Amino acid sequence: MAETTGQNTRQRLEEFLRIDPRSKPRLYASISEAAEVASLNYWLELFFSAGIATLGLVLNSPAVVIGAMLISPLMGPILAAGLSLAVGDLYLGIKSAVNLITSIAAAVLFSSAIVWLLPFHSATNEILARTSPNLLDLGVAVFSGLAGSVVVFRGGGGGGVTALPGVAIAVALMPPLCTVGFGVGSGFLLPIISGAGLLFLTNLAAIIASAFLVFLAVKMDSADVRQEIDNSIRERASEDRLFKLLRRSFLAGSLADIGRLRWRVVMILLVLGVLFVPLSQALLEVRNETLARGAIREAIRTIAPRDAIVSEVVDLGAEQIRIRLILTEAIPPERVEQARNSILKRTGRDVDLFVRKVAGDDELLRLQERLSSPRVARDLEEVRLEMVARLEGPLQEVWPSDLADLKGYELGFQRDGVVVRVRYQSKAAFDEVTTRMLSRLLQNRLGLTDLHVDLQWWPPDPEPPVAAAGKPAVRGR
Repeated sequence: MAETTGQNTRQRLEEFLRIDPRSKPRLYASISEAAEVASLNYWLELFFSAGIATLGLVLNSPAVVIGAMLISPLMGPILAAGLSLAVGDLYLGIKSAVNLITSIAAAVLFSSAIVWLLPFHSATNEILARTSPNLLDLGVAVFSGLAGSVVVFRGGGGGGVTALPGVAIAVALMPPLCTVGFGVGSGFLLPIISGAGLLFLTNLAAIIASAFLVFLAVKMDSADVRQEIDNSIRERASEDRLFKLLRRSFLAGSLADIGRLRWRVVMILLVLGVLFVPLSQALLEVRNETLARGAIREAIRTIAPRDAIVSEVVDLGAEQIRIRLILTEAIPPERVEQARNSILKRTGRDVDLFVRKVAGDDELLRLQERLSSPRVARDLEEVRLEMVARLEGPLQEVWPSDLADLKGYELGFQRDGVVVRVRYQSKAAFDEVTTRMLSRLLQNRLGLTDLHVDLQWWPPDPEPPVAAAGKPAVRGR
């Protein structure tokens, strides 16, 4: 009963989509040809699209990247892989798998070679946008695969296989591969390689699963269609090297049968389940970031109006949120603390909120007037006392008081430096060595290399005359 209901549903869907059963063998042949490995046109399109996509990513040009999407031929072997799973064709599955593996390796190597030759390796927004896939990308790939498979049936022919589906879904195929190539050519940047690789595998698995579902739903595995397809396969593949190789292998008896349908379904679900884990985690991170930014916007709105914000810097860390605000008006600390607590409550992360008021026009004007006002000259007496205090201490420290008495000093300023004149009294004038040593010591203590020391010697005072015994001394007038 259930099998009959399923057959009726598939029959109605085939009629609803206006699919002619007689066109199915021709459509099967077109998809099989699109997965041909030894096709010069296919490889030219692959290298052209890879080169355009790589340069478009480096130039950060969406228009150039879209141009690469339009000529990407990767949709052909992907649809062939979905068709092989739907009808149980082992030969077509192996051929499409070989084509896909070779195409992926060639696109990545060619893209990495272009990036390696470039004089700069800067990750643009177009590149970074393809390094953080999530479940939304999986949903896009599923709907794109469904649409592309239906377009193949409605369009038919080889052009419908490689061109029309490429317009719908190639955005999720060649650009991520070239992003992986950018990561390899830039020195094996693992975050870029792993992120873009996950995006490509996600879209690859989702598109194959969607194509499998559509081809199965329109009865591509029916007995009458399959009989005609098997005969056509043997006629076309009789000269194919891959087919001959498989005929001589242990897989010769299974070329027309991959296995039971339920095992193929389990295999597809298992692959999608493995991809679901990291994609769901990435989606949760996107959700948390979106909620955090919304809470931050609302909290900032309670601190000050938008026109009062001069600068706003937000750094969303895994454990802490850092916010730096520059405002044109002063904000009470209580309001800042309330905003901080609001963000903490909604995000569960520590919040470092810093708010500073920028100087207003009046404050800047007063500051400018204060800086431009002339400084009042100090009284000369203050200057003299300061200079004497700075000179007297070092001079007393270096002066050889056991050799001469310090009688006085003078401080003067000339164009070429500072002059210190020192008057001293001793039995004999200082020799040249002592004079030079005192000058150098005083220069070091005062920190003046252009200090000139002038030592002026005074002879000792004459001794008073001694009076003769019994006679007073006579003083001249």
